[in-house]
Amino acid sequence: MKKVAFYTLGCKLNYSETSTIGRIFQERGFEKVEFTDKPDIFVINTCSVTDNADKKCRKIVKEALKYSPDAFITIVGCYAQLKPKEISEIPGVDAVLGAAEKFQLVDILDGFEKKEKPQVHASQISEANTFHNSYSFGDRTRTFLKVQDGCDYSCSFCTIPLARGSSRSDSIANVVTSAREIAGTGVKEIVLTGVNTGDFGLQDGKRVETFYQLVQELETVEGIERFRISSIEPNLLSNDIISVVAQSKRFMPHFHVPLQSGSNKILKLMRRRYQRELYADRVATIKALMPHCCIGVDVIVGFPGETEEDFLESYNFLNELDVSYLHVFPYSERENTLAPGMGGKVSIKDRNRRADMLRILSEKKKRHFYEQNIGREFTVLFEDDVKDGLMEGFTENYVRVVAKYDPVLVNETKHVRLTSINPGGLMEAEETFAEILKH
Repeated sequence: MKKVAFYTLGCKLNYSETSTIGRIFQERGFEKVEFTDKPDIFVINTCSVTDNADKKCRKIVKEALKYSPDAFITIVGCYAQLKPKEISEIPGVDAVLGAAEKFQLVDILDGFEKKEKPQVHASQISEANTFHNSYSFGDRTRTFLKVQDGCDYSCSFCTIPLARGSSRSDSIANVVTSAREIAGTGVKEIVLTGVNTGDFGLQDGKRVETFYQLVQELETVEGIERFRISSIEPNLLSNDIISVVAQSKRFMPHFHVPLQSGSNKILKLMRRRYQRELYADRVATIKALMPHCCIGVDVIVGFPGETEEDFLESYNFLNELDVSYLHVFPYSERENTLAPGMGGKVSIKDRNRRADMLRILSEKKKRHFYEQNIGREFTVLFEDDVKDGLMEGFTENYVRVVAKYDPVLVNETKHVRLTSINPGGLMEAEETFAEILKH
């Protein structure tokens, strides 16, 4: 029995796909092991959103060879689709599989025998037109369930359409079936994920269902206590979706909504499908219906043409916006996108300085959000990661709570009252009277 280990770079979607590929290996008689257990095969699932992700791939290959110098190393994922030849030239790489091939890698690489030259199996991205059901299992307390793949948008900075192909989705019936399967394993929380999650419902290029309908159907699934919606575009986050989440017992009051810039000028250059006024309206609607809802924001700084005035406009917009945290990315040039050819290149120094300013703002916003929740009662789903005798978990509205490790609490929800923020920025809590009565 050959041993196989996996490493995932990038997004929740990649984690769901790696887990599914791992189950395919196990069904075919392979033993899934840890990275350090001298596996015979490594499968590295890559991201290519930034240059840093590309460099990480090279580093992981080097590390793999330290633990198992003779292992068969396979690279899949977005980087593999975009630059298969470049990856095949990395010392130690034996095979590269593109977006259309990655779920068939056990068949394509039959036997995983090393050859004189690396094998490259990467079709044109137009061949990646099939939806492959995927969900993570056994890796974390929560499960990432893929409901959508690919993207038909053409943002001027993004390679995702080139790496994953056109937008396509699972059916509502299949997603509900997967959710019920996951519920049967004892998992309490599912995160719905995709490249453009809100674009759910496209099959063979036609819209046959909607994300709103999916949310309504998942509300009826027994056994799952919590659903979360991963990143969703503001122009696709309709009032209907916000309303159904506000009234739901299972969908959590937590949205992650990409903004990318608070300057309408830059949003236009990015070819985003909204302006900041729509974004502000979405935030206001969420907060009116769910005052303690957590809202996360993606922001890119240093985009070509972003002057200091544009950045400050974006900074001030975010500062005044009632959001909870920011994910900040300095702009990174990507081949085969429109942005690098635009004028007004911003220096790396200024990109990093602006990113640092927004990260400081994010910490302030997160602290303020946590402070607003002190004294309120929530349920916390505790995870199985234990560090220094402590365990952590999230409230419904994504406040991270720390508690003394108790094996009984792993993958269990506990009613608590939030009491204070510790020096590490995590929330501390105490049992509520309702929790005590349960015992």
